[in-house]
Amino acid sequence: MVNRRSFLMASTAMAGLSLTGCAGSARPSGWITLVDGTQVPSNWRALGDGQWSVVDGTLQGKNGKAGYLVTPDAYSDFEIRAEFWADEQANSGIFIRCQDPQKVGANNSYEVNIWDQRPDLTYGTGAIVDFAAVNTPYPKVANRWNVYEIMARGDRIVVTLNGRQTADLVRAQWRSGPIALQSAGGTIRFRSVLIRHM
Repeated sequence: MVNRRSFLMASTAMAGLSLTGCAGSARPSGWITLVDGTQVPSNWRALGDGQWSVVDGTLQGKNGKAGYLVTPDAYSDFEIRAEFWADEQANSGIFIRCQDPQKVGANNSYEVNIWDQRPDLTYGTGAIVDFAAVNTPYPKVANRWNVYEIMARGDRIVVTLNGRQTADLVRAQWRSGPIALQSAGGTIRFRSVLIRHM
């Protein structure tokens, strides 16, 4: 018997084979494509200096200074599925429920981290910075493709990395806001970022 998770992953994969979408286009089963690697989303707000570009079918950020791409829309309850590649120096993350789209940070958003070299690994890759420490052993993602699944519903946020749950937060501080992708060091590439409302 095929379980629901396997079915959803298979459906998403088939959609990728049969459709070519651009940022903001719809996918079957309620999924919406935010990033598909064919363009830098023109309607997203660019903050800082992330040097975003399209490289080999991915959205790439590459710089030593903090830069962000911020969605024009706010999201409340949702699931995200993001395929990403990071080098060993990459300092990146997916920020959700951002409270100020002009000044994104871990103090006014929930940052799902991508940073294998973070000095305090309890909030490194797989964690929600300053809110939910990553479950040990600390995951490493450098130099290969990875999948983040992020579920935000009400006051609960669950992070799954490559099929392993790494963080589970119950906190009612922020319930809605834009999503932002970060490039703050090294190289980060996003091949696909999908979202669906819950």
